[in-house]
Amino acid sequence: MERRAPHNLVAGAGVCGGCCTRLVDFGVQVGGTVILEGINLHIHCGELTVLVGPNGAGKTSLFRAMLGELPHHGELRYVQAGGDTPFRRPHIGYVPQRLEVEPGAPVSVLDLFAAGTRRWPVWLGRSRQLRAAALAALAQVDATALLDRRLGLLSGGQLQRVLLALALLPPPDLLLLDEPVSGVDTAGTERFYHLVSQLRRDYDLSIILVSHDLQEAASVADRMILLNRTIVCDGRPAEVLADPRLQQTFHLKHPHLPDTPDP
Repeated sequence: MERRAPHNLVAGAGVCGGCCTRLVDFGVQVGGTVILEGINLHIHCGELTVLVGPNGAGKTSLFRAMLGELPHHGELRYVQAGGDTPFRRPHIGYVPQRLEVEPGAPVSVLDLFAAGTRRWPVWLGRSRQLRAAALAALAQVDATALLDRRLGLLSGGQLQRVLLALALLPPPDLLLLDEPVSGVDTAGTERFYHLVSQLRRDYDLSIILVSHDLQEAASVADRMILLNRTIVCDGRPAEVLADPRLQQTFHLKHPHLPDTPDP
């Protein structure tokens, strides 16, 4: 995965000099039910945004619509200054909450990469090229030792790191993480968040992370958004955690405000 040049924000202009992903009047309606409406976001490259909200707020629906799994209206576009195609649909990497795997299934991490990349069907064998690509991706999440392990024997944290590596192949413009540490122990959670924060800094990735753990997620975020069918509030984690609308949503009285992460 090639390193990108860090983005530069134009003071007061709300635009970036490198790249960004934009949602413009984005919404989802299924039948007569409005699930999301009026979503306007400008996500800079190198920015880690935490998305929070109550159950039923539309967080997973937003991701599914961005991935093309749900019909939507409005625009989703990737903007890259100076490129041959300055406006296009972003390439999106995605890590789900969990991947259900039968413990006894004879499927290895390498098999998962073969299926996930859609370029090396499992029944055609596992080429040296595939193995090298998988190892390179796993190296970014400190998981090269897992390449030949069966998926059913991995811990929750190990499996999520494998899914994170898979989401990076090929390198995405935008990385979506849907409660990626749900069910993962404390040590695994801390390691996963550390890796995500490191990837964001090293490769100038735009990342949106859905989380129910407000304090833990806020500690690694540049920005926090409260979603409840539309954007309720948006700002730095400390600002959003202190917002009465978030406190009312989550029934908080005196939330602990985390330190702002290093830029």
